[in-house]
Amino acid sequence: MSYLAPSEFVTKMVDAGESKIFMSTRDTVIRAFMAGAILALAAWFAVTINVNTGQPIIGALLFPVGFCMLYLLGFDLLTGVFVLAPLALLDKRPGVTINGVLRNWGLVFLGNFAGALTVAFMMAFVTTFGFTEAPDKVGMAIGNIGEGRTLGYASHGAAGMATLFIRGMLCNWMVSTGVVGAMISTTVPGKVIAMWMPILVFFYMVFEHSVVNMFLFPSGLMLHAKFSILDYLIWNEIPTVLGNLVGGLAFTGLTLYATHVMTGPKRAAAAVPVRKRAA
Repeated sequence: MSYLAPSEFVTKMVDAGESKIFMSTRDTVIRAFMAGAILALAAWFAVTINVNTGQPIIGALLFPVGFCMLYLLGFDLLTGVFVLAPLALLDKRPGVTINGVLRNWGLVFLGNFAGALTVAFMMAFVTTFGFTEAPDKVGMAIGNIGEGRTLGYASHGAAGMATLFIRGMLCNWMVSTGVVGAMISTTVPGKVIAMWMPILVFFYMVFEHSVVNMFLFPSGLMLHAKFSILDYLIWNEIPTVLGNLVGGLAFTGLTLYATHVMTGPKRAAAAVPVRKRAA
């Protein structure tokens, strides 16, 4: 069967969370590194499309190719394990602890960051011919993204921070739905279609994705954009990570688990009064 019922794929989500918690450090980091690198390549690809065509919808339509590739290859994003790992804890799987969940999150964060940073360096090198000249138009566009999405939020103070956090929530609502999409079908076309739709929404709406930002903002810093490492951490990465955690877990993980695994008791049928026949 090409489509799994919600009760079936939510069980797969819990199983996946359990397996990630018990995965070796070596495998966790390698898979996270490759996920961060592939997603960074897809972001570079999408920005290049936007710059060359002037049509952001085209970049948004094609960006999900990176997400689909990394999940079909079994790699892990921080935004995905934010949703899956806690479900194994909530389901009281044997041996699953809060320390195990936090360990998984920490290793995936480090692996994603290392992969995205590697591609960021490659992009900066390529767009400046080995840092021997000013960045090309794609490099300049990436630098402008970093400035607008750090100093731009900072200029609004607390309202800017709240906006950033909510954009992070909205992002992982969609991205984690894409992670689930990889589980609702047993065919590659079915998985790809289910993953593609929510990722298109997140990218076109310019929501904040912590792993994509691990590429965009370090790239901007390497290209001498006018914001600092502290600006990046305080006015983007840290609030984005927290927003991704809350949004993905609240809107995707917990809601699906609550209604398809820990289902509420069914309502009893109302008693139907029996009418007496006339004599």
